[in-house]
Amino acid sequence: MIFYKTEEEIELIRQGALILGKAHGEIASLIKEGITTAELDKRAFEFIKDLGGQPSFLNYNGFPYSLCISTNAVVVHGFPGKYQLKDGDIISVDCGVLYKGYHSDSAYTHGVGNITEDVIKLLQVTEESLYKGIEKAVAGNRMGDISNAIQQHAEANGFSIVRELVGHGIGRNLHEAPEVPNYGKKGQGVKLQEGLVLAIEPMVNLGTKNVVQEDDGWTIRTRDKKPSAHFEHTVVIRKGKAEVLTTFDYIKKAKNL
Repeated sequence: MIFYKTEEEIELIRQGALILGKAHGEIASLIKEGITTAELDKRAFEFIKDLGGQPSFLNYNGFPYSLCISTNAVVVHGFPGKYQLKDGDIISVDCGVLYKGYHSDSAYTHGVGNITEDVIKLLQVTEESLYKGIEKAVAGNRMGDISNAIQQHAEANGFSIVRELVGHGIGRNLHEAPEVPNYGKKGQGVKLQEGLVLAIEPMVNLGTKNVVQEDDGWTIRTRDKKPSAHFEHTVVIRKGKAEVLTTFDYIKKAKNL
C-alpha cells in the first residue's frame, strides 16, 4: 500500500533531512586516510542524537550500526569496523534519520586521496544518474521514467546497474511501497502522484552488474570485486519538478567542492 504524505508530514521529513544533511557533512569532514570506519559510525551516532534525531538504521531488522559504510567493491550495507581508510579507496556513506516519527535517507560516495580516473568517472556518473532520475520524479510520470533515466545515463557511460537492490518509498517506515528500481522502461510502473516521498538511490558498478552477499547476511559486493558507487536522495513528487528533501550541501562544503 502506498502512503501519500500531507504537507505537515513532508515538513517533518524535511526537518529530519536537514539533520541528516548536517550529519553527512560532519562525516565528510572526517574522511581521510587512517581513520577507521567504526570511528565514522560512532561520530554519526553522536551527532544525530545531539541534534535530536535517531539513526534510522541502528537495530533496523537487526542491523547493528548507525551507518552503512561500503568501501570499494562493497555496493551497500557494509558494516563499519576496524578497517582504516587508505589512499585510493572509495567509501559510500549511507545514513538515515528518524525525527518526530518520520524517516529520511541519503547516501554519498567519497573518494579518499588519489583515486583513478575510471573511478572518478564512476562517482561522477552515478551522482549524475541520481539527478537524471530526480528530473523524472514528477506528478503524471510513471516509475519506469525514473528507472529508465537512471539506467540510460549509467549504461551510456559504460557502467552497469545493480538489479537486486532498489530505492523505496519512505515516511513513517524506513522502507515503504513502492519500490524504485534503477532500471526499467519508460511509461511503465506506478503512476507518480503529488505527496509521494521516495528514496531514489542508483547503485552503479564499474564492471559487471552481478553482486553477491557476504556471510554476515548484510554486506553486498560486486561479483568481480570491481568498485561500486551509490548516491541517494529523499524526494517528494510535485507537479513540474520534484522537491529534494535531503541535501549534499554540507558534504560539498566540508570537501570544499
